[in-house]
Amino acid sequence: MRRADPASFARALILMGVLAACGQGVRAEGAGALQPTPAPEGAHLYFISPVDGARLTNPVTIRFGLAGMGVAPAGVQNPKAGHHHLIIDAPTPPAGMPIPSDAHHRHFGGGQTEVTLDLPLGTHTLQLVLGDYEHVPFDPPIVSKRITVTVE
Repeated sequence: MRRADPASFARALILMGVLAACGQGVRAEGAGALQPTPAPEGAHLYFISPVDGARLTNPVTIRFGLAGMGVAPAGVQNPKAGHHHLIIDAPTPPAGMPIPSDAHHRHFGGGQTEVTLDLPLGTHTLQLVLGDYEHVPFDPPIVSKRITVTVE
């Protein structure tokens, strides 16, 4: 059996790593769109608190509720579990695309089920969206009712 020289072996390992990294997390279906994970029947996402119309003061604690599924950290592929995303003053993210991560799209990829944060004074809309292991909404999307709160 012929042995490869160490330099060739190292190049092969690097190439395999690059190819694996390029393929990691790819569920391509068209330009930019991803194949969403099918949603389990009966899954339901909701706010435990606050309630719609609540008048709050900072810091605001928001508790997420989920029925019919489990919670798992981002990166853990489980078709019956996902992780929460809090949408603040923004429309529901489009289906088939990873949920953005910015001030309006808060990710809870560690499996968190609540957050305490300061919101600017005024009226805000809040909505929860459950994302799969790659932050893509399920199909059909599992979203909460959009609620409105006022921070005084």
